[in-house]
Amino acid sequence: MAEPVKRPSINPFGKLSGAALKDHLDLRNGLDNWQFTAVSAVLGLALAAGAVLAAGPWDSGQRKAEQDWAAARARTGGAHHDPDAPGGPAPAPSAPAVLAALGTAANRSAPDAPDAPDGAPAELRAVLGPLLKDPDLGTRRSAVVIDTATGKRLYGMGADAPMTPASTVKIATMVAALTALGPDHRIPTTVRASADSRTVTLVGGGDPTLDRAALRALAADTARALKDAGVHEVRLRYDASAYSGSALHPIGPNENIAPLSALMVDEGRLDDTASGPAPRSTDPARDAADAFGELLGEAGIDTGSGPGSGRAAAKSRAVARHLSVPLSGLVERALTNSDNDIAEALARQTALAAGEPADFDGGRRAVTAQLKKLKLPLRGVNVADGSGLNRRDKVTAALLAGLLARTADPHHPELRPVLTGLPVAGFSGTLSGRYTTKSGGTGLIRAKTGTLTGVNTLAGTVVDGHGRLLAFAFLASGTTDPSGAQSALDSLATALAAGKRR
Repeated sequence: MAEPVKRPSINPFGKLSGAALKDHLDLRNGLDNWQFTAVSAVLGLALAAGAVLAAGPWDSGQRKAEQDWAAARARTGGAHHDPDAPGGPAPAPSAPAVLAALGTAANRSAPDAPDAPDGAPAELRAVLGPLLKDPDLGTRRSAVVIDTATGKRLYGMGADAPMTPASTVKIATMVAALTALGPDHRIPTTVRASADSRTVTLVGGGDPTLDRAALRALAADTARALKDAGVHEVRLRYDASAYSGSALHPIGPNENIAPLSALMVDEGRLDDTASGPAPRSTDPARDAADAFGELLGEAGIDTGSGPGSGRAAAKSRAVARHLSVPLSGLVERALTNSDNDIAEALARQTALAAGEPADFDGGRRAVTAQLKKLKLPLRGVNVADGSGLNRRDKVTAALLAGLLARTADPHHPELRPVLTGLPVAGFSGTLSGRYTTKSGGTGLIRAKTGTLTGVNTLAGTVVDGHGRLLAFAFLASGTTDPSGAQSALDSLATALAAGKRR
């Protein structure tokens, strides 16, 4: 199997990610939270293009995969993702210098217009109301806008109506995983040898990003330990028992998500791609073990007739171990590229941390339990999977916007990778092909996209004309024109970025 091109976690600060990015976001340079927010928009505009050219939209393959799956069952459907603390923090001041650099004029205070009956300032009602009536948004739509500095809801329409979120449910999955495990958590893959060193077992911990280079390093370390014990021939086993339940997502086999396994290499891809649709292994664990056996052979250890499935002996010892990148990096990659394999893996990692079975039901219970800790509205919410491919997923605009507001809260620095992982409008991930012709949104909007047949969603953050960082969530269902729906959602976010000038 050819080695895939390595792609770093993408964020508007170029190479900063993981611990380095956390240090930056922890105000290492003395910036206040509001300053970081505004400056990040400028840096995103200036740096993102060079940093993320390799990250492109690939969701059209998901659309085709589910359409093919649905057609085979003679029913409608089809899934794709868009191609493309007590008291709380003080209100954020505006940032006229930064906004001027972006070609906008910033007011130093928010409008004084009275709130509408639904709690929305007149400004937002005037701007968003007409846009939300766009027929391209289908038969049902909901919207929430929150000022992240104050936590105040600035706008709400159908805020608490459970709707199908598509891939925006990944925001909930990532928040839950970070809350349960922390941004520095790493997923292990180990090799264990029996007491006599005659049997070795490759044990998967659930890292879908394990690659051939890491597998080669595991083989080299294993061979060294065996040779030190005078052993040159072993029985090889592989253990993927960390996960339970069905290996297949309810959407069925397709090129956008591999069978779920605690042991796999390169997300079960059978080509040299690192993202996007690809032929997938039907047995990722066995394929990983076969590749490991070949690498052991190259290192001078004979594995005989090949690997067999089985758990490591109780008295076995670890002879090699590989750790994934920190969870912060996995979260960024999952959100930027709308990576289904990582999203499902992190739902299961959350389940394992909670002592739940690592299956869909265990993931649902564990993720929901973590979200409850954040004291956000969960009535009617059902997180049926980690990726959003399942139409049984139901969330509210209030929940999505509330989650994003929590990620910007200085009292929750562990959640910051959710913000830094959101695609940048016009530059990265699933937004690289959007906002390229609209003024006011490019580089200012960061958002997670979501699309299923008849469902279009967008949830993210934007720096508005008053220098505020706003969290927003727009959900639409009953849509018939995906392109028109995406354009309507983009117009809503762009309107937030432009704001109203006096």
